[in-house]
Amino acid sequence: MSDSSPLPPVRLRPEAELARDALSTPLLSRAARLARWAGPDTRVDAAGGLVDEQLPAAAAALGLSGDDAAACASEAWRVAVDTGLVEIADEEAGTVAAGEDLALLTGGSPRDVLGVWLGALETLLADASVPDLDGLVEAMDDGGRVDLSELDWDPEAEAEFLDGVLGNLYLLTVGEDGPGGSPVPLPALAASMLVPTDMTEPSNDVLEEVSEAMMRLDDQFRLLEPVGLVEYQPVDEALMTDADEEPAAPVDETDVSRYGMVRLTPLGLYGVRARLLEAGFQAPAVGDLADKGADALLDGAASFGHTAAQAEIEQWLARREPLAAARELLAAARGGDAGAPLRRLRCQQALSLVGAEAEPALREVLDDAELGGLARVWLTERQAADVPAPSEKMIFWLTVDTVAAQLAAEGNSEELRALVQGLAAQHGGFFEAAWRVDHPATADVLEAMGRLHPDKKIAKQARKAAFKARSQRGD
Repeated sequence: MSDSSPLPPVRLRPEAELARDALSTPLLSRAARLARWAGPDTRVDAAGGLVDEQLPAAAAALGLSGDDAAACASEAWRVAVDTGLVEIADEEAGTVAAGEDLALLTGGSPRDVLGVWLGALETLLADASVPDLDGLVEAMDDGGRVDLSELDWDPEAEAEFLDGVLGNLYLLTVGEDGPGGSPVPLPALAASMLVPTDMTEPSNDVLEEVSEAMMRLDDQFRLLEPVGLVEYQPVDEALMTDADEEPAAPVDETDVSRYGMVRLTPLGLYGVRARLLEAGFQAPAVGDLADKGADALLDGAASFGHTAAQAEIEQWLARREPLAAARELLAAARGGDAGAPLRRLRCQQALSLVGAEAEPALREVLDDAELGGLARVWLTERQAADVPAPSEKMIFWLTVDTVAAQLAAEGNSEELRALVQGLAAQHGGFFEAAWRVDHPATADVLEAMGRLHPDKKIAKQARKAAFKARSQRGD
């Protein structure tokens, strides 16, 4: 991912809902319970962890039992300390006190609660980048020091890899063509990090890397699920047994879910976006533009997919009177810069959601060279009376503007290819008239038509028309 271009916009749930989700996550709820459980007799070691003697009582306070009870209690305590729910009162004596942030969980705003949860997430992400304890013990020398070279472990690289995986999972979730709320197979997620985009058939070495990454991610997602970041279906244990061993039950070899399935929760989307923003990425959220002017709306939503742009526009319109909103949108849609056609396309999208109350605003721009065409379309679609017919000049200008907007929005899409073919078929002298259109994007549009049209003869006419347009403009 590049931090220079905006990521697709995400649709987040309201902060109040996310805060409730955060409070109900197993890890944060356990950390809060331990923070309230701790008292004058609670003792911690030099690192702030509960001393071994107190772990059974802590586990009992959480209602935990079994082999993992002490480890789960220890982890919850560490989160309580890291997030400020508990503070070390006296380092020498190893005593603790309730932290200032504990009160935020009951008396703070939803954003305060989410801030505490983000702190818990950071603790878990740091833990997820640490190698397994068996490896640590093997790499420990006689003095109790860990030789990182023995572990083949680079802490920064490990953290970057996990960040990259979460970033790709975020893109798959929020992208216009992504799976949305559907789980992503673990092999696909690992491959997205390791298989080069130009590699049509992964080599055996790359496949081995993907397999190793899957096992690492399996451990990491198991660890991250209790903090509410992901919903995770682990890798089938049968896949990790010896090939010589008979499986306990028949297995479906074609079932991709056996290899692990993961998706970000709504809370996870919030958390990953917060980390992306902190890292310098442009990660917009639907609703960010609702309180801004129409110029910011049209510019900001220009890069959104159709669905996200629709949602953003709906929120913007909900806060405004229809007539005033239409006038503001039309004023912001003017311009001859490269981004203007796409602004006008988003303006049309917004105006399609406005009712008949906006009609006066559209009639006011009927004689406007840039807006008169879209105003006529809007009025005609609503069967308004006395809509003046557009001139041929206005029709061709609007056509060029529309194709320029579609190019900017979708590139060489199949929809645009069909539009280009339709324009050439409907008007025999289209290119002879089109190169004369006084629009900044005329030459670019005609070149694109020449590139997109499947008929070589028509494509050549388009390229010749583009040359004439550039010569007319002195380019």
